Amino acid sequence: MLDLATLHEAIAAAVPDRECLVWRDRRMTWREVSERTRRLANVLHGNGLGLHGNGTHGNGTHGNGTHGGRTADPWESPHDHLALYLHNGPEYLEGLVGAHKARLAPFNVNYRYVDDELAHLFGDARPAGVIYHARFAPVIGRVVKRLDRPPLLLQVADESGEELLPGALDYEEALAQASAERLGDVRPEAGDLHILYTGGTTGMPKGVLWRIGDLMLGPLGMRHRDGTPVTDLGEAVGKAVRSDHRVLVGPPLMHGAGTWSSLGGWCGGACVIFPDRVDGLDAADLMATAERERVTRMPLVGDAFARPIVEALEARDHDLGSLRTFVNSAAAISPAVKRRLLDLLPHSRLVDILGSSESGFQVARNGSSARTFMPAQGTAVLSADRSRRLAPGEDEMGWLAKGGGSIPLGYLGDPVKTASTFLTVDGERLAVPGDRARFLADGSVEVHGREATTINTGGEKVFAEEVENVLRGLPGVEDALVVGRPSERWGTEIVAVVRPAGAPGDEELRGGCAGLLARYKIPKAFVRTGRDLRLPNGKADYAAARALLD
Repeated sequence: MLDLATLHEAIAAAVPDRECLVWRDRRMTWREVSERTRRLANVLHGNGLGLHGNGTHGNGTHGNGTHGGRTADPWESPHDHLALYLHNGPEYLEGLVGAHKARLAPFNVNYRYVDDELAHLFGDARPAGVIYHARFAPVIGRVVKRLDRPPLLLQVADESGEELLPGALDYEEALAQASAERLGDVRPEAGDLHILYTGGTTGMPKGVLWRIGDLMLGPLGMRHRDGTPVTDLGEAVGKAVRSDHRVLVGPPLMHGAGTWSSLGGWCGGACVIFPDRVDGLDAADLMATAERERVTRMPLVGDAFARPIVEALEARDHDLGSLRTFVNSAAAISPAVKRRLLDLLPHSRLVDILGSSESGFQVARNGSSARTFMPAQGTAVLSADRSRRLAPGEDEMGWLAKGGGSIPLGYLGDPVKTASTFLTVDGERLAVPGDRARFLADGSVEVHGREATTINTGGEKVFAEEVENVLRGLPGVEDALVVGRPSERWGTEIVAVVRPAGAPGDEELRGGCAGLLARYKIPKAFVRTGRDLRLPNGKADYAAARALLD
């Protein structure tokens, strides 16, 4: 398997003067980015951070390697960990690659966390270093006092004007004083770990341990068209040299959709571009950037991104002839919004991908009318008791699973959850994140949603996402989330929290649902709100929806 640090260096050597990263007035070549990530690696290594113990998790399909002279368990990490507490920008991607060059395991930090949430995350992740924007200095200053081990602090200057924390290093000054040479005694490997913390929308965040080689073969797309892995460095560099892709990343890198789009672009030789505004979604700015930079590909995160983009495109004409592909993940786009988007950009295609932090991408579909997904390589549907694979056409509500070798090892520090999510079935190790699905006779997969958001009402199971998709397709509904609340009659009753775009009444909404849903799935009540029902990454904010029922 390949590793990220080695591949990035090799592409930089092959196309040193090609654009690698663009943000605002900063246009950085592959040579410049490679040099800056080496400098960061030297800063980290020079402060004693890196790999500890006698090895990593190895280069086999899912071997565990050694850790401190013994076989490592799949929930253990032999690395120091580097927290990335940043908005999108060059420093985030430099942190990811620079960490791997110094053999640290980087991990994402949700920049919306308050003190206690951040302290919980840091208590779990045990960061040896933190790269953070200056605007987050006050919370960092308070939280690091609660840690057993003070981490190395690298502060990135921003518009906030916050002063450097005591003991912290200014990021740019630290890089300027560091060597630009490669670390001579550090050799990154495909078995080195990369940590992706889950969003915590259905529980406390968990650190998913990916070997970087598996991440590259899975979510970062280092495979041939026939699904076989790209493992030869020369072949990978050759493909990158021929690439003309320019990827515009709007979703925050603190979540998988943003990180995977960016690193996947770099692994394929693309230039990664950020919109001018990175502390929130500004669709007009996003599409102006797409036009100016001749973008070829954009990731989306459901209606939270697609609706504002459609409105920005309808507001004025854009020259977007180069924009060939939208890749949507992590949240659904309503059929009507898809149609509007593709009517505006008929030369583009929209690919829906469903996956998770624990599995990578599992199933995909194209266009605005497709309702089922085609499974990716290694995808399976397990029986309800998770003991066997279902065959196409078996009429059983099962569990969506992912195998094929390129899946994570486990959850950092959590053997119980590791055992419950990563199973061995018929001799193959599978990730089973919690999505319910049916395997249809034509080989496609009908995905019903997360078990964690399933509502048991009157003895019937209702998948919140199924009802939400119907509601978001009704006239006068901008967004909707479905939650359960206690009911004397039903045990739990279904309630829809609706963000209206018009003034549809309850009976109008029920009538719209009646033609597409069984009667027991139709919400018993509708709560209207003008609040945003989405987190910054576009995922559903069920906590905010439930709070409106109190």
